Amino acid sequence: MIGIMGGTFDPIHFGHLRTALEIAESCGMNEVRFIPGNIPPHRPQPQASAEDRWAMVKLAIADEPLFKADRRELDRAGQSYTVDTLWSLRAEIGEQVPLTFILGMDAFWAFRSWHRWQDIMAMAHLVVMHRPGYEPDPTDWYGELCVMQSGELQHFHGGKISFQAVTQLDISATAIRALSRQGRNLRYLMPDAVRHYIQEHDLY
Repeated sequence: MIGIMGGTFDPIHFGHLRTALEIAESCGMNEVRFIPGNIPPHRPQPQASAEDRWAMVKLAIADEPLFKADRRELDRAGQSYTVDTLWSLRAEIGEQVPLTFILGMDAFWAFRSWHRWQDIMAMAHLVVMHRPGYEPDPTDWYGELCVMQSGELQHFHGGKISFQAVTQLDISATAIRALSRQGRNLRYLMPDAVRHYIQEHDLY
């Protein structure tokens, strides 16, 4: 099973990395692909260039064998729609390998406003990260799609939803950029290799 972690990664930080690792372990994933977006349709444009964000992602995941960097959205012109990314992945890996798109609660509540969200569900599972203690509502639209055990995702190529409690690190890329502008130390918010890259290239 392949997990998909999308985002602007402007910059990538421990909040992304820790949750991806926990999801990969709990779901039994073979790999997690970090896919930086080119032109995100649901959020402001990134401040760092595509190549800087790509470089930071590669540095951040270099020492974790489960993690892979994938630049297909950066190389595709136009807005970075998840459905196009999943279609491209499906064409590459075939129909049998389960694909799992990882997203947070805020993104999940807006999911049905996404471009061709039904097609996304047809191609991949959703793993929704939430704080400990949250209980999904079985009467809501997603109730019949939920699996109780994350291992069940392995038995389908897509179309299911799993809610996973993860460690919530209160780290945001927005806050990191603000700290950088103030000349503050970014240590312990991200891998040192990413921190050094930001300093060396005078980002943010």
